[in-house]
Amino acid sequence: MIDAAPDLVDRARQGDPRAVARLISLVEDASPALREVMAALVPHAGRAAVLGVTGSPGVGKSTVTSALVAAFRAAGRRVGVLAVDPSSPFSGGALLGDRVRMQEHATDPGVYIRSMATRGHLGGLAWATPQALRVLDAAGCGIVLIETVGVGQSEVDVAALADTTLVLLAPGMGDGIQAAKAGILEVGDVFVVNKSDRDGADQVVRDLRGAIRLAERAPGDWRPPIVKTVAVHREGLDDVVSAVDKHRVWMERGGELDRRRRRRVRDEIEAIAVTALRRRFGDLHGDARLDTLAEKVLAGQFDPYAAADEIIAAL
Repeated sequence: MIDAAPDLVDRARQGDPRAVARLISLVEDASPALREVMAALVPHAGRAAVLGVTGSPGVGKSTVTSALVAAFRAAGRRVGVLAVDPSSPFSGGALLGDRVRMQEHATDPGVYIRSMATRGHLGGLAWATPQALRVLDAAGCGIVLIETVGVGQSEVDVAALADTTLVLLAPGMGDGIQAAKAGILEVGDVFVVNKSDRDGADQVVRDLRGAIRLAERAPGDWRPPIVKTVAVHREGLDDVVSAVDKHRVWMERGGELDRRRRRRVRDEIEAIAVTALRRRFGDLHGDARLDTLAEKVLAGQFDPYAAADEIIAAL
């Protein structure tokens, strides 16, 4: 399989969807060939614009994503979509419903859609998403959309992976209050109020504007725009694309794009290093020493930090 890695990369760069699928499968399976695959991909990556799409369940993320794909394709851009679905706690599999909802793009050779299971990873993103992103980037996708399972206290790390983060809200779901509570005001670069033909949409916009005004921003900082859409009818999508383009210009002008991408790669390197350390020292969950130390903490003989020091010293 290792000998086949350069050939897979070459075929993926030529637009072979099977090669792209195989490379992402190697990523998800943590294949021994992955190191060679990444080495072959890196020189050809770093060009795609990465757009994160997140929001509470039911706001229409898949519909908006599908409409954005259509808008970018109309502009002649090749598009990749990574739709991250929640894993079943029993089987470890995922519903992968986004591929079902995006069937209109299934026969378009300029669109590649891949659903990925979170496999229990907190933050709404599968652990393999950064590497899968690199595959689509190197394969020539000018735009890569990452759609997450939802937004909440532990599900805002899409902002660490995307150049621009779209936060979707909808009327009738308490989103105006939830926006501040979930912390999405800090991660949103563009706010999209979808289903804006429904009652309450203007109130959501007002709540967002008020919350954004309260946020501390220095002169010259980006001020997130609010765009109203009815994605099912493809209304307002041109305004979303325009807002994304303006945000990219702002990032390039001030160096923010480079800072975000450097931070993204730093996080990826750290994740790979931590995973490698866990493999080297083994999984501690079944270690009998943990039970002994836990008893000592419960008995007041150790504090948790001292117990952790014991484990580290033993390794």
